[in-house]
Amino acid sequence: MTAPPAGAGGLGERQAALVAALTAGRPVPEGFDGFRFEAARVALLRKRAGEVARQWPMLAAGFGDRWKREFAAWAAARPAQGSLRDGWDLARDLTRRGGLPSVAAAELAEREAAWHYDGASAPRSRRGPALRVTSGAAALQVAGRVWLLRRP
Repeated sequence: MTAPPAGAGGLGERQAALVAALTAGRPVPEGFDGFRFEAARVALLRKRAGEVARQWPMLAAGFGDRWKREFAAWAAARPAQGSLRDGWDLARDLTRRGGLPSVAAAELAEREAAWHYDGASAPRSRRGPALRVTSGAAALQVAGRVWLLRRP
């Protein structure tokens, strides 16, 4: 990548524009080689997909070989929120659209029962009992322990 012209805004502004372009789908800042920029953006999306897969293994497994492609399509215009939150947001989005893989439903239900996550701030442990049902899977949390409820 070539550096932007010396007089083009403050360094902090240029860095913020570069990060936003790489991670949140913003336009490529002036002065950067488009081919190299795109290669870096794709590499970052792959890395992000791998980190989310470590936090959400059943979600990634539900897509198999299509995982990185599916995640990249979803994440391309969304700023990174950390792998736990990115996976959670994706799983909820898939649930709303009816596309959550069945093997990931239990994983999401367990997280929803154990943690409170409003989609905006960091997840925090639930203090009281909770029952969560997600895409046919149900999980119960009591006194800090989570049980996956199975249908007979």
